[in-house]
Amino acid sequence: MAEEKPGWLRTRAPGGEAYEQVRAEARASGVHTVCDSSHCPNLGDCWSRGHATFMLLGRRCTRRCAFCAVEHGAPEPVDRDEPARVARAVARLGLRHAVLTSVARDDLPDQGSGQFAAAVRELRRQSGARVELLIPDMGGDRDLLAMVAGSRPEVLGHNLETVRRLQPAVRDQRAGYERSLGVLQVIKEEEPAVVTKSSLMVGLGESREEVREAMADLREVGVDLLAIGQYLRPGGGRLAVARYLRPEEFEEIKDEALAMGFLHVASGPLVRSSYRAGEAFEVGRC
Repeated sequence: MAEEKPGWLRTRAPGGEAYEQVRAEARASGVHTVCDSSHCPNLGDCWSRGHATFMLLGRRCTRRCAFCAVEHGAPEPVDRDEPARVARAVARLGLRHAVLTSVARDDLPDQGSGQFAAAVRELRRQSGARVELLIPDMGGDRDLLAMVAGSRPEVLGHNLETVRRLQPAVRDQRAGYERSLGVLQVIKEEEPAVVTKSSLMVGLGESREEVREAMADLREVGVDLLAIGQYLRPGGGRLAVARYLRPEEFEEIKDEALAMGFLHVASGPLVRSSYRAGEAFEVGRC
């Protein structure tokens, strides 16, 4: 069992003009953000910078991963106006880099791929923002993945989440290490120009060698951008923290990842897959 949460994981209370603007727009537009749905520790920091990650297809996920704070259960009906509302919110906020994700929707024949593609089209029509998508595995269906990749977002991500050995304990049984690697490989094969991205949580009992293996596997399938952060147990979460890594350990992992050839690596205790995503893209493209 991990010791008490260390001081470097403290975050400031949310507030400020930009924070209030993002919160007001999300409420007025009737759109969801993963920032509040997942109890993200960076909510105050990101919203105060005018950044937000929008969540498509409702608030309830059809999967039940042990690490996740997002609601699960019977999902809501698909809202066909949602892509347009998200695009309007992005335009009104003047975002330069829009990040969209979703809950898993195993109940839908297209796994939600059509909603992602529609959202990209609306963003192109209503705003000048770059588009980053963070998608579920879509059941590993190549045609569905090709539909999303074919909408040509600037960045298309899918999270591996954890090392191979810990997958069964951490993720829903419908997810898997090889399936996630396959998703990322298909995206790169279908649209080689799209920047691909993934992330890993640490502090779940993995070894450094297992982290190296996971990073090497991600590079093998052509992943360009990588995010590595500390797992934090959400309120009521089933999965305990095994260890809190020190900031210098994250720097060491970052150096190892860059040496493998990733274009950009964000590695730190509070890093999440969409944290400062626009900066990651800009640095990675330099």
